[in-house]
Amino acid sequence: MVKIKFLGAASQVTGSCYHLSANGLNFLVDCGLYQEREFLSRNWQPFPVPPGRIDYLLLTHAHLDHSGLIPKLVKEGFKGKILCTRPTAELLPIVLYDAAKLQEEDAEIKRKRHEREGRQGPHPEIPLYTVADVDRALPLVEAVDYRQEINLNSEVKVGFYEAGHIIGSSMVEILTGHNGSKRRLIYSGDLGQWNKPLVRDPDTFQQADYIFLESTYGDRDHEESGLISERLAQVINQTVSRQGNLVIPTFAIERAQELMYHLNNLIRRRKIPSVPVFLDSPMAVNVTDVFSHHLDCLDAEARQLFASGHNPFEFPGLKLIRDFRDSQSIAKITKPAIIMAGSGMCTGGRIKQHLVNNITRPESTILFVGYQARGTLGRQILDGQSPVRIYGQYYPVKASIEQVQGFSAHADHRQLFKWLGYLKTPPHELFLVHGEREVIENFAGEIKNKMNWSTIIPDYLDEVSLD
Repeated sequence: MVKIKFLGAASQVTGSCYHLSANGLNFLVDCGLYQEREFLSRNWQPFPVPPGRIDYLLLTHAHLDHSGLIPKLVKEGFKGKILCTRPTAELLPIVLYDAAKLQEEDAEIKRKRHEREGRQGPHPEIPLYTVADVDRALPLVEAVDYRQEINLNSEVKVGFYEAGHIIGSSMVEILTGHNGSKRRLIYSGDLGQWNKPLVRDPDTFQQADYIFLESTYGDRDHEESGLISERLAQVINQTVSRQGNLVIPTFAIERAQELMYHLNNLIRRRKIPSVPVFLDSPMAVNVTDVFSHHLDCLDAEARQLFASGHNPFEFPGLKLIRDFRDSQSIAKITKPAIIMAGSGMCTGGRIKQHLVNNITRPESTILFVGYQARGTLGRQILDGQSPVRIYGQYYPVKASIEQVQGFSAHADHRQLFKWLGYLKTPPHELFLVHGEREVIENFAGEIKNKMNWSTIIPDYLDEVSLD
């Protein structure tokens, strides 16, 4: 018997984590951080499943909402193996050390603020985990090749397939069997788009018994990819004409690199003026180096650029910022500039200071190029809330707020149906996860109308037996 327990990304977007017990094994698919404000307390709760009983963690990719609780899992007793693709194994230290340092810094900032205000916050002023916790977690990581069949025991096999979301991202195939009965389970992780400029297209499957499909954009389509550069150039030119700064909250993995790719192209074609471009994210700078180590995981166009000696991540005016003092000096720039910084949902990192410096300036623009989870600062700004709270202070939103959807690394409504369309027979059950509840319900209704497939929308801590 196979049992599944939904420990995250069930009727909400972040916190991806699923517990499976099958053929004598206990394992997790993903172990992600919750980022929606209403669910943040879950990060601090003990794991619903004793970590010491878990044999394996199968990691789909390195984004924090899929990997960000790994150090806490290890701190609470996990000693098994963490299996992931080779690029993910290289990205993971970058992501987790950055997260741990932010946890430590945020805890210290809160401690000092609460001390000044004479109050106690909802959690003790201690980090969720530390750099030392990351040190203990990383030796458990074991890198595997794409499409490699791995035997967890005599009756459970797994494989990692290209998800097309970010470099190293994967879908996980789990094959279980007992007394001649076999089941194929597919976890989509975060499914990417076709024809993106950097990563390969997603793999597809012709058959699966149970599918766990992400639904972040299950009820909407992105802008056409051909319009991305055009829209980006339009926003840049409008902002520069007002003598303002363009501030872009940027995910360090994939989004930062794709932005550099498009900016490189626009500058070479003279579609935008020459202005300083700052990538103010040590993590994004380090991630950019990883791309050159795994050219085989890039699409043909990107590989050809590297082969011809043209690095798509280098162009005149680009400054890669690692040092915090250099980050602070950006505020002194008087002429228009493009500033990319993390975090992508404005939940932490250097982007907050750039928002403080620009959000009250009518001449500046805040441009969102990625999904903003409900309850995050990014979502509040995008939804038109004003004032917004940053570093404990309230700021009226006077800057222009723009969004370009086509940058998303997630498959949209149309592409999710395209991926499902490769299946020659319907699965026994299709579980829709990793999306806001109303979005998933709309997506499920359309699947029922178009394909007449059975769908299940699990909630947090739901448990299902696959008989």
